[in-house]
Amino acid sequence: MSFLLLACGDDSKSDSSNDTDASSPGALMDSAPPLAAPANPAESSMETQMKAPPGADQATRKEITTGSVNVTASDPIDAARKVADRVTSLDGRIDDRTEQPGTDNYTKPRATLTVRVPSDKTDQLIDDLQDFGKVTSISVSKSDVTLQYEDVDARIKALQTSVDRLRALIAGATNTADLIEAENALSNRQAELDGLTAQKRALDDQIELSTLTIEFATEDAPPPGEDPGPDNFWDGIVAGWNSLLDAIGAVVVFIGKAIPWLGFLAVVGAVIWIGWRVLGRTRRSGRQQPQPHPEPTREHEEVPAADK
Repeated sequence: MSFLLLACGDDSKSDSSNDTDASSPGALMDSAPPLAAPANPAESSMETQMKAPPGADQATRKEITTGSVNVTASDPIDAARKVADRVTSLDGRIDDRTEQPGTDNYTKPRATLTVRVPSDKTDQLIDDLQDFGKVTSISVSKSDVTLQYEDVDARIKALQTSVDRLRALIAGATNTADLIEAENALSNRQAELDGLTAQKRALDDQIELSTLTIEFATEDAPPPGEDPGPDNFWDGIVAGWNSLLDAIGAVVVFIGKAIPWLGFLAVVGAVIWIGWRVLGRTRRSGRQQPQPHPEPTREHEEVPAADK
């Protein structure tokens, strides 16, 4: 244990009692900050904005940009494909893409893109959308995560220092008990460090790339999920005829599904009916069987006249 105390001295050359407390693996486990719980930037945006330093330099602020844009175009599918190419040219990427081609007069074509572009090019992309259609609505918000980012970064540095010290202890350890204790402490600290590092990478990705949801539709297209219905008398006739065909088709499908069940029920009914008939005949034949007549006894026989 004396080797552990000598191998991990304090960087500030503090007194020997402080070195002894900070050098042991147990002390390192207690002194390092705990793992921060993953935070949801969307839920904590208002809190971080309120706590952000008012005089912080804009270059050091960490912000997550999200937004949505609605665009109308004569051909939404083609417009979405062109916008996807523009996003790629801006060093961005497409995270999600949905296209719904129009099938009839009541299903208008539409498309939806979820894009990630560098945060400093978000305004440029929104301006470029005017080249592919008419922008009808824009909604962009920024969440300040400066304090959250700095907290995660500070915890990573503290844990990295603890990990480095434990590795130095393990490299020069000669006592088995101290070696096992240091390895256990290193395993726990490394797991916490990996978790915080992954959290920081996720924050870096959200900060560096803004997220925009862009919806493309035709000018007369209804909102998603809304049935526009017929616009005139002829469209009403067509809609009624289509509904009649749909109803007939539904009836035919129902009959097709019911036929196997009807056949099965017919077979079961026939078996029950035949069994009932056979049982009824057996009972009737048992009731109609003639009973044997008893033979007369001698007491009732008449004596012949000659004998008298």
